[in-house]
Amino acid sequence: MTNPLQAIGRRVLHALRGLGHNATFFVELLRNIPAAMRRPFLIVAQVHAIGNLSLVIIMASGLAVGFVLALQSYYALVTYGASESLGLLVNLSLVRELGPVVAALLFAGRAGTSLTAEIGLMKAGEQLAAMEMMAIDPKSRVLAPRFLGGIVAMPVLAVLFSAVGILGAYVVAVQLIGVDAGNFWSIMQNGVDVWRDVGNGIVKSIVFGVICTFVAVYQGYEAQATPEGVAHATTRTVVISSLSVLATDFVLTALMFTH
Repeated sequence: MTNPLQAIGRRVLHALRGLGHNATFFVELLRNIPAAMRRPFLIVAQVHAIGNLSLVIIMASGLAVGFVLALQSYYALVTYGASESLGLLVNLSLVRELGPVVAALLFAGRAGTSLTAEIGLMKAGEQLAAMEMMAIDPKSRVLAPRFLGGIVAMPVLAVLFSAVGILGAYVVAVQLIGVDAGNFWSIMQNGVDVWRDVGNGIVKSIVFGVICTFVAVYQGYEAQATPEGVAHATTRTVVISSLSVLATDFVLTALMFTH
């Protein structure tokens, strides 16, 4: 029978080994970024594939979140006679939290899984091995452009999510419920700080873009070269990215808004 301490130690060593491998892979990826930037057409193609093709789900989700957020917030605020602050509440909720976080979760589910599956299938089809045989570094030619494309696309998607959400909240609050349009916009403009609120939201989205894209390319590159291995890697991408985004959001919020 295995000693419990030995089992715990084995698990801890396995976890530390995995963290070390992730850190080494991340450093190698950063080292290949200058070479990838010398091929801007590859980065532009990945921004299109990752960002432009995710616009539909991002904007539809942002609109739906804006609708629901305005409706729920109005019924909560009207109880205390503060319905004129509806625009401010919706704006702060979107630009600070919901925009970056929900957009990152959708990004992981749509673009992250696509990246993992694409790289995993390239590995299963021995395309990455063929590149190495031709003295082409796959990290420079395949992974780094996708990594940069995700980092560029994620903040843009988060900003669009928040903008469409605010527009949806305006439609519900002003056009359907009857909140005064002047109060909706003026209190929002006076209460939202560009650098503290919008700027911190953009910083969050950049960090989430790094996390989600790195997890996606790492899982794809390290996937087993079988259909089952690619499927498991795709699942791990969604799970690890989502949990990492939620945990990182708490840390960033504590650092940004508690002083």
